[in-house]
Amino acid sequence: MRRTFGFSMAVGVWILSAAALPGQWAEKKSLTIDGAHKVISAALTEAGRRKTTGVVAVVDDGGNLMAVERIDGTFAAGGLISIGKARTAALFKKPTSFFEDLINKGRTAMTTVKDFTPLRGGVPIVVDGQIVGAVGVSGASSAAEDEELATIGASALTAPPAKVSYFDSKEVAGAFARGSVLFDQGERYMVHASRRDGAGQVEVHAKDADIVYVLDGTATIVTGGSVVDPKTTAPDEVRGKEIKDGQVQELKKGDVLIVPAGTPHWFKEVPAAFTYFVVKVR
Repeated sequence: MRRTFGFSMAVGVWILSAAALPGQWAEKKSLTIDGAHKVISAALTEAGRRKTTGVVAVVDDGGNLMAVERIDGTFAAGGLISIGKARTAALFKKPTSFFEDLINKGRTAMTTVKDFTPLRGGVPIVVDGQIVGAVGVSGASSAAEDEELATIGASALTAPPAKVSYFDSKEVAGAFARGSVLFDQGERYMVHASRRDGAGQVEVHAKDADIVYVLDGTATIVTGGSVVDPKTTAPDEVRGKEIKDGQVQELKKGDVLIVPAGTPHWFKEVPAAFTYFVVKVR
């Protein structure tokens, strides 16, 4: 009995040792529930900015559902479709747009694959070169936007941390002297060192809210109402001659004014140099 026990122990140790030999196993990253919610949050935040609908679903690398959230007003089938997209992207380790393109080119036999949703909007979630899951979006304004929102969600776990930006007093003073952009973050916000020496045109920013902090000087601004003789000058930008039936507000040093996106605003009177910070939130 002793010999048998000793032999069994030796074999057991040998098996454990062999299992731990280099090259016989690999570390595997797993998506946590916090990570899944971060992916969903990134996609929903962008959907909110775009004022669109949608359902966002996240699965692990085995296609198992981890979390799903639906924006009010999204069509009822959006949940099932978004989950299907996420599972397809995870199990086949490719964006679902790859399969939709193949089918559109004539490979229709792929539609017979079980539990397969070859519709644009499913994107694998990759961390350090490993696919840890996938995100699926359905119900946005278009198939292209489904995919864009899914891509934004998938990149939330790997996006580099934002860098701190510093501008010394000379640089800031120069920006105010010119009336120029101080910092442009791209899709989310912009900081403008603004300067006016006289009245301007009516402005309407369809997607930007303006947060104004008056640094120096005084001005009369008119907000709301309707734009007289409006003209589109750029995508999501309208200019006009004046405002009819708007609200008149006097601005002075230290004041803060918040102009929501889509609200007409017009610096009607600027008697002298007027400088102000504008944070444009998108």
